[in-house]
Amino acid sequence: MPYVEFNLTKGATAEQKAQLVEGVTDLLVSVLNKNPSSTQVIIKEIDPDSWGISGRSVKRLRAEGKTANISKD
Repeated sequence: MPYVEFNLTKGATAEQKAQLVEGVTDLLVSVLNKNPSSTQVIIKEIDPDSWGISGRSVKRLRAEGKTANISKD
């Protein structure tokens, strides 16, 4: 029974979350031959002010327009 959990900052629409659940399920069926009826996909939404990257909250980084440019070094 596959169990996949995503932690996302709040903001995804219901349609986007539905597409994510369907897409991940389809991927597990296609790649690992898993049964879709036993595949679980969990989406946990976290407030942007409760998620930090590089010492700053995602809320602050978004306000500064910097979340797409965070270095991986």
